[in-house]
Amino acid sequence: MTTVRAETTVWPGLAPAVLVCLAAPAFFVLEIPWLGWTLLALGTLSAWLVERNRPRVPDAVVSMGSRRETARVIGVSRQPSLTRDLSLIALGMLVVSVIPLAAELDNLAMLRFTLALGGAVAVPYLVSRFIYRDRAISFPWRTGERWGRLQWGWLVAVLVLGWLILPFYFITSGVYQNWPVVDTPDLIARLFVGVGAVGIWDELFFICTVFALLRRHFPDALANALQAIVFVSFLWELGYREWGPVLTIPFALLQGFIFLRTHSLAYVVTVHLLFDAVVFAVLVHAHNPGLLPIFLV
Repeated sequence: MTTVRAETTVWPGLAPAVLVCLAAPAFFVLEIPWLGWTLLALGTLSAWLVERNRPRVPDAVVSMGSRRETARVIGVSRQPSLTRDLSLIALGMLVVSVIPLAAELDNLAMLRFTLALGGAVAVPYLVSRFIYRDRAISFPWRTGERWGRLQWGWLVAVLVLGWLILPFYFITSGVYQNWPVVDTPDLIARLFVGVGAVGIWDELFFICTVFALLRRHFPDALANALQAIVFVSFLWELGYREWGPVLTIPFALLQGFIFLRTHSLAYVVTVHLLFDAVVFAVLVHAHNPGLLPIFLV
């Protein structure tokens, strides 16, 4: 996936992007909605001011034909707009922020999660495609290339590292209590579906939406750090608290890095689902000691 960056906005545009991304800890860590709304408004407005005061780069006309005078125009390559892209991130965060993110497994809670999280991905995508008409968001499921030994090896490493680290984190910190008790087959099945569905959504929103939009304006490492702020803040309210950021910050950064290397949504989703499979098993084990005696803790 190639990314065209409007280089004149990289550093002037950093402050607006930081403001928008800092709305995530305001919403999901501090749980102060008005502060999140204020940061989103300030970030989007300041991005508009940055772009208003810079020289406008004309759009590039894309044409097809052997001679310029007879070539047929087939489209226009528009310069990425920081204001539009930050507004898409803001829209997604606003949709997510309308519901509490505490893990619950009743029918109403699962419906609420489905509508809010689904909307947080769908609304920015639809606005980008049909209102802004710049197709800034895409979901590149497969690249057509086979996974190599390194990629398969990382999948195994995710399982091993999860098996070693996650039980210690969840049980010794007590954060497993942030998830509801699952002591019946029905609740265990609901937890399995919920954990997996949220894991897939994480990649659709944080990587394919937030990270992809930020990459249009900033160097990859900087865009990755900014998306990690949003990613980790969401996971905090979801339940990964105490010293959870020690785990979730590297995980968020690694998922962004892996996506840069593979350009494959399928691969980053597979990594996340394997990680979440261990999370699921740990939660069942923590709430039902002895049911899954496969962990060291």
